[in-house]
Formats: sequence, structure tokens, C-alpha cells
Amino acid sequence: MEFLDRLLTCADCGGEFIFTAGEQLFFFDKQFKNDPKRCKPCKSKRSGVGLKTGTGPAAAGLSRTETRTECSECGIETTVPFKPTQGRPVLCRQCFQSKRAPTTGALVTAAATAEMVAGSPGERIPASIELLAASRV
Repeated sequence: MEFLDRLLTCADCGGEFIFTAGEQLFFFDKQFKNDPKRCKPCKSKRSGVGLKTGTGPAAAGLSRTETRTECSECGIETTVPFKPTQGRPVLCRQCFQSKRAPTTGALVTAAATAEMVAGSPGERIPASIELLAASRV
């Protein structure tokens, strides 16, 4: 099926806009039955996308839940972006970062494991052992 650019009239502003062949192909692939009724600026205004900048829940108009709680490590009062569940520790930003700092990632751990398997740090080991070590991390 061949698609050609078509000129449509916006239902909101009454202006004309082009319904491109590429857009028509997209609509056809998605099995949309109706042509678009609004131009892109009117569609953006209607959905509210043009009013907000950024991404994520806050940009979509959803407020981020902030819960006041006490840090399980240092005891200072802090806010966290979730509702804490009973029995699980809640950390302030500083304690969370310090807990997270020692773990530098699976690749470093895999390399260290591979060195231990090989025996000496300068000795080259086969890639299969490196992959095996990385998969166990």
C-alpha cells in the first residue's frame, strides 16, 4: 500500500497540518482506524506536555512521595522518596553513599576473581575463565 502526504484540518484551531506518509504508515502498522484530528501543537496543549519540562513522574504531574524518617545508621532525621517498610533499614543520603562506595561493580570483582584463579596478577587467563567468573558474581 502506498501512502502520500495529506492535508488535514485541526479540530481545535482550524489550521491545516500535514499527515505525512510516514505517520500514515505508523497508523497503519498500529491498526489505528481514524486519522489524527489535531495538529501537534494543539495535541501537546491538550495533553499538557508543552507545559512541563523534564521527564519522570514529576514532569507527568505526579508528585513524588517524600517520607520523613530516621536514618538506621546515624540516627539523623531525613526524608526518603518512598514509604519505608517495617524491618528494613532506611538510610540517609550520606550513609547510603558510604555503604554503596566499596562495591565498584561486577566487572572489577570478576577481574579480581579471575586473578585469584590464575595465580599471579600478571599471568593471562583464558576468556572462558573470565566469563565464568563474571557470571558467578
